[in-house]
Amino acid sequence: MSKGLLGIIAAIVICVGLMFSSYNGLVSMNENVTGKWAQVENQLQRRNDLVPNLVNTVKGYANHETEVFKQVSDARAKLGGAQTVAEASAANNEMTTALGRLLMVAENYPDLKSNTNFIQLQDELAGTENRIAVARKDYNNAVQAYNARIKSLPASLYAGAFGFTARDYFKADEAAQKVPQVKF
Repeated sequence: MSKGLLGIIAAIVICVGLMFSSYNGLVSMNENVTGKWAQVENQLQRRNDLVPNLVNTVKGYANHETEVFKQVSDARAKLGGAQTVAEASAANNEMTTALGRLLMVAENYPDLKSNTNFIQLQDELAGTENRIAVARKDYNNAVQAYNARIKSLPASLYAGAFGFTARDYFKADEAAQKVPQVKF
C-alpha cells in the first residue's frame, strides 16, 4: 500500500472515531437534559401534592373564598396535564399566581396565620418553590450546554441526521417581569 492510501485510511478512521466520540457525548448531554427535566417535574409534582393540604387548611377558615380555591384547583389540573415544557411552564406560572392569591386570602385570617398546620404547609411550600427554582436553573443550564453542543462543529454537521434537535428552555411568564406590589 502506498503512503497516501494509508494516510487517507488513517484520516477516515480518526474522523469516524471522533464522530462516535462526539455522538456519545451528545447522547449523554441529551440524557442529562431529560434527567434535569424529570427533576423539574418531580418538584412540580411535590408542589401539586402539597397544594390540596394547604387549600383544605385555608378552606377551614375561609369558606366564602371559593374563587381563589377554584383558581388553585384549575391551575393544579393544568399542571398535572402538561405534556410539554411550554405547557408546564405556562401551568407553573398559573399555579404560582393562584398560590399567591391563596396566601393573600390566608393573610386575612389571623387565627389561620398562627395555626401550626398552616405554618408548616406554608414553610413546605416555600421550600418547594426554592427547589423548583433550582431544578429549573439546572434544567436550563443543561439545555444551554446541549443546544450549544449540537450547534457547534463538528456535531452540527451530523446532529440533525441522528435526531438531535434543540431543546426548549423553561421560561418564566412575561408577568414575572413586573415588580410585584405588596399591600397591607
